[in-house]
Amino acid sequence: ATPYKALNILFENYKFRDVDKVVDFGCGRGRVAFYLHNRFHLPVTGIEANYKTYEEALENKALYRLRAEHINAPLKFKYGLAQHYKIDKKDNCFYFFNPFSVHIFRKVVHNILRSVEKDRRTVDLILYYPIREYKDFLKTSTPFSIINKIRVPGGSDKKEKFIIYRLREEVFDEDDYWVS
Repeated sequence: ATPYKALNILFENYKFRDVDKVVDFGCGRGRVAFYLHNRFHLPVTGIEANYKTYEEALENKALYRLRAEHINAPLKFKYGLAQHYKIDKKDNCFYFFNPFSVHIFRKVVHNILRSVEKDRRTVDLILYYPIREYKDFLKTSTPFSIINKIRVPGGSDKKEKFIIYRLREEVFDEDDYWVS
């Protein structure tokens, strides 16, 4: 799970808009989803492939909703494989804490790109503890570009950071970028 300290640092440096809709791939028991929903009142969808963990996220949601019933934004958890999640045309911010292999990550990013090609919008990818294979793939095979790197101070691990990638809507006018 992403530590709350790291999430606080991330969101001191990354600002959401009212129209943002977040998807947390490999959401686990829902920490990031609850944090975002509670702090920013954003719609959040968590995707989890482990059924037992998914059930725990639903139990946590039931308890959370007792305290947060005043927040109207939807909060959903879906059980299934990330590469099978149908990207909604309003999904525009995607969170990853190395939840799966680079092979699956590629499929998920291709699904995002197909969705964005169909329903053009600016989208962000937020990677926590990004692995080299994810970074190499995004750099060499997609139109995403890095907009921010955020280190988490106080830790001994230099790999503990967030990298935020953005695909701007304007990129769609440049035909040479599309991945099939």
